[in-house]
Amino acid sequence: MKENSRTFLCLASFEKGFDFLIESKNQGNRVLLVTSDSLKNVNWPKDYIDEIFYMPDNNNEWNIDDLVKSVSFLARTEDIYRIIALDDFDVEKAAKLREHLRIPGMGDTTARYFRDKLAMRIKAEDDGLPIPNFVHVLNHNRINAFLENNKPPYILKPRSQAGAIGLKKCESSDEAWDAINKLGDEQSLYLIEEFIEGNIYHVDSIIIDRKIKFAQVHEYALPPFEVAHKGRVFCSRTVNKGSIEEKGLKQLNQKVIKSLGLKKGVSHTEFIKDKEGKFYFLETSARVGGANLSNLIEESTGINMWKEWAVIENLNDGEEYALPKQKNLFGAIIISLAKQEWPDLNNYNNDEVVWKLNKKFHAGLVLVSKEYKKMKELSDSFIERFYKDFFTTQPIKDKVSS
Repeated sequence: MKENSRTFLCLASFEKGFDFLIESKNQGNRVLLVTSDSLKNVNWPKDYIDEIFYMPDNNNEWNIDDLVKSVSFLARTEDIYRIIALDDFDVEKAAKLREHLRIPGMGDTTARYFRDKLAMRIKAEDDGLPIPNFVHVLNHNRINAFLENNKPPYILKPRSQAGAIGLKKCESSDEAWDAINKLGDEQSLYLIEEFIEGNIYHVDSIIIDRKIKFAQVHEYALPPFEVAHKGRVFCSRTVNKGSIEEKGLKQLNQKVIKSLGLKKGVSHTEFIKDKEGKFYFLETSARVGGANLSNLIEESTGINMWKEWAVIENLNDGEEYALPKQKNLFGAIIISLAKQEWPDLNNYNNDEVVWKLNKKFHAGLVLVSKEYKKMKELSDSFIERFYKDFFTTQPIKDKVSS
């Protein structure tokens, strides 16, 4: 273990980032964790955390003013070196704390580009990136003009939720207005955009000095919106090496990161390819991808995104970063809500299966292969079996909760 005598303050309103906490301690740092009071019973890696502070929460939401006052009080005795947001919902909190305490890292403006879907849309549009047509749910004349100039369906999106949470697909302008009117005084917290049919991809990256040091491209078997809102088995898998998708999305991902201004860290960015083969930027985040995608990346490439994020946050200015040796495997992750409390995956013991999810009422695994065709065939087969063996569904919530 190194000895740096630096203090890292990590925010986790949800149960995330164990490997980051562990690696930060292994780097010789003092590690402080601020998390939700409702997560007191979580088995945090306490051997690697010097102190844990619990914020009163309402479904994992914190009072931001109380957080600023509490951390400011803590800073009287703690010389905080870095503030890290372990979950997407903590990015804006961390930015506000950095601004208030004048600690280096992403500030309010850049944080909005990675949390606020409207802000990232406008910035991407200004920089000429391909994006779906959209309008802020604010001025009703502009909304009407948008609905007249763009054919349905439309997708209504909250500006600051994560993943597919809070999304509503509208099949007509009347349905769109009905959904908008139901928002009442919260209309300005949304945007509405054209719904593009197509395949959805994600690119997960490590960035240092604005340069992408690592990027891995995956394709969702089904759009996350369909998985969440219609109830489906979730699957993401590596795209074929050297394919149009891999080359095109790595190039577009580089433009997105440059446009939005991420200097150092990790990102999870989503794109869509329409029926004509054109790629569009959908959204990004300055965090490790959720839905256990970090396990997929680690098993197929050997790169632990959480661990490497901790490593680069510890680098001094000008210090070189060496990416660990990579594996070059094709991987797939499959996850489903399960009708059993503890699903039995013993019948999924192929040599290619390298990781299994251990979570109540969930079934999940990662498989890898040296061959793209083998990975694709096996994951397709497993998806069919998951529907028979485990699959169940429940309505998606408007807001995320633990």
